[in-house]
Amino acid sequence: MLDNKTLWNNVLAGMELDLSKANFSMWFKETYIQKQEDGTIFLAVPNVFVKDWLFNKYHKDILKNLRNFGEHIRAIQYTIAKEESKHVSGEVKVNINHNELPLNDFYINKEDNLNPKYTFETFVVGPFNELAHAASQAILKNPVVYNPLFIYGSTGHGKTHLIQAVGNYIKTADPTKKIFYMTSEKFVNDYLNALNNGSVNNFKEKYRKYDLLIIDDIQFLSKKDKSQEEFFHLFNNFHDSGKQLIFSSDKHPNFIPDIEDRIKSRFNAGMIVEIQKPDFESRIQIFKKKAVMMNLSISNDVIEHLAYSIEGNIRELEGVLNIILCQTQLKNKELNIGEIKELIKNTAKPKKIRSPKEVIKTVAEFYGLKEEEIYEKGRKKEIIKPRQVVMYMLREILDISFPSIGDKVGNRNHSTVIHSYEKIKNDMKTDAELAGEINQIHAMLK
Repeated sequence: MLDNKTLWNNVLAGMELDLSKANFSMWFKETYIQKQEDGTIFLAVPNVFVKDWLFNKYHKDILKNLRNFGEHIRAIQYTIAKEESKHVSGEVKVNINHNELPLNDFYINKEDNLNPKYTFETFVVGPFNELAHAASQAILKNPVVYNPLFIYGSTGHGKTHLIQAVGNYIKTADPTKKIFYMTSEKFVNDYLNALNNGSVNNFKEKYRKYDLLIIDDIQFLSKKDKSQEEFFHLFNNFHDSGKQLIFSSDKHPNFIPDIEDRIKSRFNAGMIVEIQKPDFESRIQIFKKKAVMMNLSISNDVIEHLAYSIEGNIRELEGVLNIILCQTQLKNKELNIGEIKELIKNTAKPKKIRSPKEVIKTVAEFYGLKEEEIYEKGRKKEIIKPRQVVMYMLREILDISFPSIGDKVGNRNHSTVIHSYEKIKNDMKTDAELAGEINQIHAMLK
């Protein structure tokens, strides 16, 4: 087995090949392996922002590189290095940013596995997740009204935050309730270990004692026939006992392959609800709330630019803010819009279309109009069509809500915006000339 220093140097050599010099230097220069224990690598990082970014962006790649040098390696645990500590490998002292968040903020209670930072207070509600949020709230008011509650959606859309928020709320409201959060992968591993150790009865007793069981990433039950059998009986026990079950998955249960039909039937007997990708207005609110939580000073203009430019999931939005915070602390000043643009150019995938103003300007130029004519209240024939095209494009390209489009195009009523959007959408099906114009405007914007 390689020593810590040699192992990590080998991993860094592999990671450096796939990253820009700036990214590699920013995220890996002050990292080191603290220790190896039972197949787990304890990776020391300088602060919580690096920890979150490595976990969200590079975790799989780091683990893959580690396993290239040790097949026994199963997991990585990220730890925050203390300024006064020395590297185990004898390397130089680590320089730590004193503005990092305290470890207590991220302490996970091993009795229930809940992360205390996942609460309803820190959860941003928008059109993309309001139904899932409402269903979660309904459980708090009327237990087992939806049993099970099944929330699905792509990675990073806030599923784990929401289902743990239910657990944290109930835990605070009624400390006598026994709550447990886990991943389906952990459930499978626990069950297989119980089978191998002849302790299945202990396994059954352990999980059936809870009042609320929250299982994340249920899709990993796929093809696990023995574990599905035990899960089915556990599900029935909870349901028959009037105890709450909450699940999450990356897809609707009906589309999870190699899951028994009887289990899918149980899922469908409850409430199944999707969390979608955050829309523009929701991204603004997410940036604002996360910035407040990070104590990060950032202007509304910058937040709006970020919301237009970054279309990723919530984890990616948080990651961008972590980058900005790190740079703000390094430079000891609030970054201007130019610095922000340069920063996110290397750490995210910005959209090519930056703002509604650019869309409006492009459409006006295409139809030979002045930009200000689009905002006018008049109903000149030569203005109506371009204005409707603007509304259509703002909805289709930037996914802006109808009321917000109305505000940006001369304070028009949202019903007018809906009518304009639907008219252009429908006319394009039969009007080849209009469809061609829309395609040309798309090309101009790109």
